[in-house]
Amino acid sequence: MTVHQRIIIRIPRVRDPRVTMLRERPVRWHEKKADHCQRAGEFVGAAITDAHSVDLMLRDGSRLRAKLGSDCPALDFYSGFYLAPGSDGKICADRDAIRSRAGGSCEIESFRRLVAAH
Repeated sequence: MTVHQRIIIRIPRVRDPRVTMLRERPVRWHEKKADHCQRAGEFVGAAITDAHSVDLMLRDGSRLRAKLGSDCPALDFYSGFYLAPGSDGKICADRDAIRSRAGGSCEIESFRRLVAAH
């Protein structure tokens, strides 16, 4: 007998409290190098802040930017999306995709760690 298991994680779109509390001075983010693969269980929310990327909020309060291809507009994911981790329980750039609730999908080209500018 062979048992197959598939896990799909729904990532809700959230409002960033740092932006809404500081309307006159929104947070500016700098991109830094990030690991190629991320543990899927760490993602707790997302925000669309750019035409070709999705910002992912992590349990520890940090952020990652998932860069998508230029032919894949992030606005397609505005109503929410799903991530399906590999058998290793991770989401990896150049391997995994973000799937929109409408049925489309885009491969993640890279991850970038976001650091608030001071």
